[in-house]
Amino acid sequence: MKLNLPHYDYKLRRDSDGVKIFDRLRMKYVAVTPEEWVRQHFIEYLITAKGYPASLMANEVGITLNGTRRRCDSIVVDHSGKVIMIIEYKSPEVTVSQSTFDQIVRYNMVLRARYLIVSNGLTHYCCVIDYDNGTYRFIPDIPAYDTI
Repeated sequence: MKLNLPHYDYKLRRDSDGVKIFDRLRMKYVAVTPEEWVRQHFIEYLITAKGYPASLMANEVGITLNGTRRRCDSIVVDHSGKVIMIIEYKSPEVTVSQSTFDQIVRYNMVLRARYLIVSNGLTHYCCVIDYDNGTYRFIPDIPAYDTI
């Protein structure tokens, strides 16, 4: 699938469960779904183009929201372990909608990250939250790690 993200030299393998792609954050091969394809390309983009340390990132992070277990697609933490960014991925054929933003905002009720990103691999949205003033704003580009 062609994405609006830079190409990288991903590692694929086929086994009895199907085709898998190597997830450098989880250090294992995972099933290639359209959403996983977006996740792996986006993570690589953050690391190589935007300078995000892989050691401060995680995929499929479990949280409890209103007594229910949920999973954030990806997070970025600062050096003290505080979540500073949540990233939600959708398949390229899924249009990013209000329900996508509602989903990431629900996760953020638990994590209180400053940055929220939603991507379907073709369109990317980044929002910065100002907790002091109770406001948020969309920014035109994904910030480099050294600016957040």
